[in-house]
Amino acid sequence: MSMIRDLTAAVRPSLRHSLRKTPTTYTSYDPTRDHSASSAVVDCAVYRDGRRVDDRECLTPRGAMRQVRESGGFAWIGLHEPTEAEFAGIAAEFGLHPLAVEDAVHAHQRPKLERYDDTLFTVFKTIHYVEHAELTATSEVVETGEVMCFTGPDFVITVRHGGQGSLRNLRHRLQGEPELLAKGPSAVLHAIADHVVDGYIAVADAVELDIDQLEIDVFSPAAKGSTRGTDTGRIYQLKREVLEFKRAVTPLLRPMQLLSERPMRLVDPDIQKYFRDVADHLARVQEQVVGFDELLNSILQANLAQATVAQNEDMRKITSWAAIVAVPTAVCGVYGMNFDHMPELHWKYGYPMVLTGIIAVCFTIHRTLKRNGWL
Repeated sequence: MSMIRDLTAAVRPSLRHSLRKTPTTYTSYDPTRDHSASSAVVDCAVYRDGRRVDDRECLTPRGAMRQVRESGGFAWIGLHEPTEAEFAGIAAEFGLHPLAVEDAVHAHQRPKLERYDDTLFTVFKTIHYVEHAELTATSEVVETGEVMCFTGPDFVITVRHGGQGSLRNLRHRLQGEPELLAKGPSAVLHAIADHVVDGYIAVADAVELDIDQLEIDVFSPAAKGSTRGTDTGRIYQLKREVLEFKRAVTPLLRPMQLLSERPMRLVDPDIQKYFRDVADHLARVQEQVVGFDELLNSILQANLAQATVAQNEDMRKITSWAAIVAVPTAVCGVYGMNFDHMPELHWKYGYPMVLTGIIAVCFTIHRTLKRNGWL
């Protein structure tokens, strides 16, 4: 157990994310001031009949919501890592629940689906594959981020955390499909879920290549004689990264099943059918990730077994040479005793005969041990 603890300490990377939370306080909403025009807003638009409304008033959350209430359609507001003060005005404008707002501001949430009155709050973990020339004991393989989605009858608010998982290209693609956007906010929710799961599939394929290469390195004949268990750190690190991947994928299964199976007033029936496809893809990725974890367990056990076999081989070689060296040691020890009357002590050919006997016995032992695979 102490060896495993030492190994864990040696390969454990520094934490990449600080989970410390600050006390939650909400800034009071002043209706005379446009709190919603925050620097965290990366895009804001109103969509009517599936097409983006070209109006400068729609560029702020308050103006977008005013347009929606007056002329219909829905607003899609995108934010990136807003602070409590930046999000307070938007939360008050759209009537978002304080618990959901707290989760969206502080992040580090499990993938989930929650309903607050007429709003669905969905949390997605985004996964990005980190390119690396060679897998080492400290390589970062996957990088995680988060996308929170508030879906209401006439609005979608997306809150993104992390440097990856931008929704800009997704928004542009949806704007090219007005018949889909015409289905309302649930179409945006489905597109985000599909986008996140497609990212999982790409990352799973890349991680599978890393595992295949690691498997080749561990079981190749050259590795058996050279690594002597040094691959253990790489295996353990990749296992930790797969575990992080698993934490993003597995909790999302239940929310996707609910969105695809349970009728919801906020989800268009035509869009709900598409959630089934997302749920199927997610289930396939989840099976892959579980398989990766089990395969890495097998590779780790095989690598440790190889290290144990190598140590046993070393011990057999040491023992074999000790047995060979014991012969001259014993003979020389006998003749090193200072007695006057010893056999062949004054014989002219005694010395070469003893040396010849020692060499013959050592050679015989060496041949026997080599034939039995000890040397």
